[in-house]
Amino acid sequence: MDVTTCLKSLLLAIHQYRDNRTAHNAAQLQKQVEELSGMQCVRLLSSGQVLPSECVCGLVELAGDPNTSPALTGTIISLLAQLVCDDESRDVLQSSYNLTSTLASIIHCHSSTPREPLVLQCLKVLQRLTYNGRIFHCANYIHELIDFLMSNIQSHNDDITMPCLGLMANLVRYNLSVQTHIKALSNVKVFYRTLINFLAHNSLTVVVFALSILASLTLNEDVGEKLFHSKNIHQTFQLIFNIIVNGDGTLTRKYSVDLLVDLLKNPKMADYLTRYEHFSVCVSQVLGLLHVKDPDSAAKVLELLLALCGVSGLRSLLCEVVFRPAAPRLRAASRRQGVGLDAGQKTEPGLALIQWLSSPAEGEELCCLQALQLLTELLEEALGSQVVSVCVLGFVELLVPVVLDLLQGLDPAAPDSQLRTHCIRTTHTTSLLLMLCSEDSVCRVVSRQMSSQLCLSQVELLLSCCHNNDPLTCPLTGHDSSLSQVCGEAVLKAVELMSKLRQQVKDMETSFYRILQDQRMVTPLSLALTSSHREHVQTGLRLLLEATPLPDFPSLVLGESIAANNAYRQREAELSVKRVAVQQDVPAPMGKSLSGPSPSSPSHSIHSLIEKLQNGMELQDQMKDVRVSEIMDVYEQKISSLASKEGRLQDLLEAKALALSQADRLITQYRCQRAQAEAEARKLASMLKEAEQRREALQVELGSQVLEAERAKGDIKELLQHNARLQADSQEHQSLKGSYNQLLNRFNESERLLKELQVAHISLIKQMDTLRKTQDTLRLQHDKALCELKERQEQMKSFQSELQQRDCDITGLRGELRGQEERGRAKEKEREELEETVDILRKELNKTELARKDASIRASSLELQKAQVEAKLQKKEDELNKHSSMIAMIHSLSSGKQKSDVNLSL
Repeated sequence: MDVTTCLKSLLLAIHQYRDNRTAHNAAQLQKQVEELSGMQCVRLLSSGQVLPSECVCGLVELAGDPNTSPALTGTIISLLAQLVCDDESRDVLQSSYNLTSTLASIIHCHSSTPREPLVLQCLKVLQRLTYNGRIFHCANYIHELIDFLMSNIQSHNDDITMPCLGLMANLVRYNLSVQTHIKALSNVKVFYRTLINFLAHNSLTVVVFALSILASLTLNEDVGEKLFHSKNIHQTFQLIFNIIVNGDGTLTRKYSVDLLVDLLKNPKMADYLTRYEHFSVCVSQVLGLLHVKDPDSAAKVLELLLALCGVSGLRSLLCEVVFRPAAPRLRAASRRQGVGLDAGQKTEPGLALIQWLSSPAEGEELCCLQALQLLTELLEEALGSQVVSVCVLGFVELLVPVVLDLLQGLDPAAPDSQLRTHCIRTTHTTSLLLMLCSEDSVCRVVSRQMSSQLCLSQVELLLSCCHNNDPLTCPLTGHDSSLSQVCGEAVLKAVELMSKLRQQVKDMETSFYRILQDQRMVTPLSLALTSSHREHVQTGLRLLLEATPLPDFPSLVLGESIAANNAYRQREAELSVKRVAVQQDVPAPMGKSLSGPSPSSPSHSIHSLIEKLQNGMELQDQMKDVRVSEIMDVYEQKISSLASKEGRLQDLLEAKALALSQADRLITQYRCQRAQAEAEARKLASMLKEAEQRREALQVELGSQVLEAERAKGDIKELLQHNARLQADSQEHQSLKGSYNQLLNRFNESERLLKELQVAHISLIKQMDTLRKTQDTLRLQHDKALCELKERQEQMKSFQSELQQRDCDITGLRGELRGQEERGRAKEKEREELEETVDILRKELNKTELARKDASIRASSLELQKAQVEAKLQKKEDELNKHSSMIAMIHSLSSGKQKSDVNLSL
């Protein structure tokens, strides 16, 4: 089932349920609403068709009816929640269908049960509906809605507190009447204290909601002076930046960015932020959010950066963060082994901006436009200095190809919305290029990459779109400006860029004068010269001064177009005056409803109708009928439908009047073109004769040109050969570049190994010093042991000489004893005489034996000591051999490293 069939079935179900409120009809209606919700028709109201408008009007009426079942009301609100996601549909729902008052009435009916799912659903839809939108203070149930929000914010129930805080933040932002009403309440101080207590809440979303409400209500009062004092404002800035960077989601980041933007609009807060010492660090963290793929988050970040650029003291700091640190980080990233250039580029905010420029997908057009505006602001600041830094020039080198790609891809057969988006993007792109061309060095960078064919093709496509959507031949849409006006602005910017680069780019001057003489340039020039914008008029005058001396410039057609535009504007002004007068003369029962201002009626007439209705109700003898409000709602809906029909009829009348004026203008143009055609025919006849004469002269020149062509062919062959040689040199350069990168990697690896070996060499030198000290101590101990060993050897030698002398004495005594025994045998007589002598000698002999035994014991002990000393000496010698081998190895290693160091350095 397609959308149209589903809408027709839904409208039939609405009428059936409205005529007969049975359970069957309610179930059928709920089924149809659920089917339409399943189709995900987000831009349903953007088409401006009657069928979706009638369906939504009926659904809003049923949702606001207290007799409708809560289940059906919840289903209808779910469908409306899908429609609110679209900005254009949200504006239509808020202005033409009185959805805010309807949802507020539902909340008021269920105010006794605030935790009911239907109330929470209405609060969430209201929060989306009222974001960045004005709510009229006199609308129905707004006072009751504010009282409900304040009472539930002070209830400390997290389920209901967060949506109430978000909706309150929307209502009080940029709405002086709602702020005045809240400040006049008796419990406003208690409300302030509750909000201040919420600043210490665990949820960052609750904190930013409370801070936004306090900023809107108290920024210019005594409470705000204390809350946003210079002593604690830096903490507030740090809190807001932390919430932006580390927020709970896109919603929290959106409200925190809005809060900081609102604070920047206060001159005192902006001055405090310029003196904030951590501003560069915070902005760097915020710029890091541009690497996310969420267009909503990126759009809010870019909105914050644009607001920061609006403060003169912050724009230069923002330029330093975006441009100045780029080159060192890129060099560090390129040197890091194993990490490519892409990894280093991910940390660059400028490159993130370029990424949002390159081929924006659907839903990212806003980010692309904001990035173009931001780059225009930042580069204007950077190029305004006396000397342009190398980092800025390098950034422009990367930026210009991406910006030139944005000028391509226009399809004249695309829908009007896509053409409008492309034309707006082209206007911002050419504005950026024009700003870059204001500085000579940067202009040379742009001119090297710009081609005349690109500008020429782009301008011709834009001229075809502008000519097909001429406001004098096509009726205006509901936008602020028609597609032809947007295309005309893009054409003028592109032609102005061609004028700026006509001396620097080849064939650009020829293309520029060719475009100026195109008949289709009349439409953008006439729109510019009759515009209410000073910049457009000045641009049109500059191009007109360039185009007027040209022979084929259609000045008469331009004058007719300017006159037709002026007449069209005068007719529009007269019709708008008549429309306002008719609407002011309508009596009270036929006026518009209280649903807020529509595109065809001003707000003051609605307020006058409200006063008339209220006065009429007060003069009815003070009747207290409980059904009066319901009757008024019915009449309001009928009045709104009649007024919408009247508006459509008025639009048809205006279209007829416009068609008549267009026919008159076309007749005038036809007469002018016919006269021009006759003049051109006569001119062409004279030119034909001149062409015949020139043909004969040119035929003579043709022979010489043929010879020159043959010579050119030879030159082309030589150039092709030279080109082949250059290609071979290029390939060789690429191979050398690859080998250079390999050698660079090997050099980095060798440098790293050299550093490691140097560290090891230093540690080994320290070990060698300790071993040398140990060797010296051991050498001293060895010398001392050798001296002791020599002394012990001398003592042993003296003992051996004494022992030998005693042995000689013993052998002599034994000989004498044997002789004496022999003599004793011979001289038995003398034995008795010599017995005393023998006894004495025996005693002496015993003493000598004892002395000999002592000497042998001492000799054995000396031999044992000698063996022990020899064993110790052997151990010391082994240790000395080990140390000497280690020292030799260290010397060999150190000598080898020194050689390798020499080789590496070479």
